[in-house]
Amino acid sequence: MDQISEDDRRFYKIALNEAKKSLSENGVPVGAVLVKDGKIISSGHNQRVQKNNPIAHGEMDCIEKAGRQTSYKGMTLYTTLSPCMMCSGAIIQFKIPRLVIGENKNFDGNIEILKKNGVEIIILNDNDSVTMMNNFIKLHPELWDEDIQKHVF
Repeated sequence: MDQISEDDRRFYKIALNEAKKSLSENGVPVGAVLVKDGKIISSGHNQRVQKNNPIAHGEMDCIEKAGRQTSYKGMTLYTTLSPCMMCSGAIIQFKIPRLVIGENKNFDGNIEILKKNGVEIIILNDNDSVTMMNNFIKLHPELWDEDIQKHVF
């Protein structure tokens, strides 16, 4: 995380704490924070297991908690894991211009689709995020496979 601003570091750590909160609730450890002009608009974490809701991913929870926004111009979404197709679609739909991703080693997500749609991407490959997700996948492979729909076909 050496090449990012102090603000990016601070907001990312809040997203990481959201992921840890989900983990403490026996959920998938993904957290997100939406920021504009140095102020947090909302934060959230994956609650798919906790709420028995298949679309309650961390980014979706965060965007939902932000409520209606007339524009996402100038906003940054911080997330601990590279977004899935659903979350990437929401980022593209609402034209969130900047995305700071904690890691994409455990799940590559849809980075190229986001880039093709004009989203600025910063990948931190933060060791804490990589380790937390890797440990979760090893301990709960069935929840992880369900989360990313790995064995659907």
